Amino acid sequence: MRIARFTQGSDPRFALVEGDGDDAELVVISGDPIYMPVQPTGERVRLNDDGVRLLAPVIPRSKIVCVGRNYVEHAHEMGSEVPEKPLLFFKPNTAVIGPDDPIIAPDWSAQVEHEGELAVVIGKVTKDVSPEAAMAHVFGFTCANDVTARDVQRAESQWSRAKGFDTSCPLGPWIVPGLDVEDLEVSVRVNGERRQHGTTSQMTFDVPYLISYISEAFTLLPGDVILTGTPAGVGRLEHRDVVEVEIEQIGTLRNPVLRR
Repeated sequence: MRIARFTQGSDPRFALVEGDGDDAELVVISGDPIYMPVQPTGERVRLNDDGVRLLAPVIPRSKIVCVGRNYVEHAHEMGSEVPEKPLLFFKPNTAVIGPDDPIIAPDWSAQVEHEGELAVVIGKVTKDVSPEAAMAHVFGFTCANDVTARDVQRAESQWSRAKGFDTSCPLGPWIVPGLDVEDLEVSVRVNGERRQHGTTSQMTFDVPYLISYISEAFTLLPGDVILTGTPAGVGRLEHRDVVEVEIEQIGTLRNPVLRR
C-alpha cells in the first residue's frame, strides 16, 4: 500500500496509490490516515492528470529528528569516526518540501550537497519504547533528502543553519506502511548519474534501535519523522541539477535545484 498527499489546486487530500507509471491512479480517502480512520470516498484521480500534484506525504506537526554518520563509509568520507551512540540533530518542519518542488540553494552557502535517506514516519505517541516494540509505533516509510550546506556545517559547531534551512528536507513521493526495512537499496542520482548507493543493512544503528534511543530523550508524536542517515557518496548540487532519491519498494523522490 502507498499513501499519497496531493492537490488539484485546492486543499490537500490523501489517497491510496494504485498502479504504476502512466496507469497510476489516486484512490481518494477521507481524513488524514496518520490521525484517524479513513474510508475511500469513491473518487479516483489519474496521477498524471493535468493539475494533479503530489505533495510531501507528511508535514510533521512537531519535529524531524535526524541521525548523523549512521553509515561507516559516509562517516569516513566526512573525515569522522562512527559515533558510539546515534548522533542526533533536528530539522524544522518549515524545511519540508514535496516531490518536484525546488531545492533553493541559499546565497550564504557555496557548497550545498545531497544526502539520500530512509525516512520513518511515526504513527503513535512514543516514549521510552524498547527496540522490540518500536516498529509497532511506525506509521510507514518514505524517501528523504537531508540537503546540507556543507561549508556552513564545517564552519559552525551547531548544524541548525546548515541542515535546517527552508527546502532542505524533501520528502516523498508517498508513505509505504508495513515495510520490512532491514535491507533496502538506497540510491541517489544527480542528472541521471548515480552518486550514492547503499543498503539499509549497512546502518550502524538500525531503525528499531534508533526509535528506542530517540524516544528516551524526546517524546515522538504522530507525524514526526526520523531521518536515518545516508550512505557514502554525498556530493555537490548545482543550479538546475535534478536530484533523485530512490529507495527499493518505496519509489523515487525527485527535486530540481535552483540558486537565486
